[in-house]
Amino acid sequence: MPSENSFDIVSKPDAQELDNAVNQTLKELATRFDFRGVHTKVELDLKAKELRLESDSEGRLKSVLDVLQGRLVKRGLSLRCLELKDPEPAGGGLWRRKAKLVDGIPAEKAKQIVAAIKDKKLKVTASIQGDSVRVASKSKDELQAVMALVRGMDLELDIQFTNFK
Repeated sequence: MPSENSFDIVSKPDAQELDNAVNQTLKELATRFDFRGVHTKVELDLKAKELRLESDSEGRLKSVLDVLQGRLVKRGLSLRCLELKDPEPAGGGLWRRKAKLVDGIPAEKAKQIVAAIKDKKLKVTASIQGDSVRVASKSKDELQAVMALVRGMDLELDIQFTNFK
């Protein structure tokens, strides 16, 4: 039996589920009466960690976003994995909106998590490892208390717990 247990706190949306949500959104928009013959585009760029929406009016762009958000929720993804930018005119009567994919915990949020864990005075060690936070302890109960603490924090991030060993 290992003498030390640990897990990682990460913020990483599932790329396959994101792709599935985008494809389902495109299928639904293709069958909707109010989008027939209308230029509408939804693109997911995993390398740039960006989602691009495009339509011919600001109202339709909002409808596309609503459909996409509904699909994300149905696929089990949090809406916090997207950082929406403001809609902007793209020329030719088109409107465009970008959304940055939140991938990884920013340094200031990681410091906030570590500080909250230390303030709770649990017998755990928390360390920042790149864009994740590793928590280790000899007691699994202490680790579960840390999980409950982090879930209760309002970090405005989609948080997952991985590599529970």
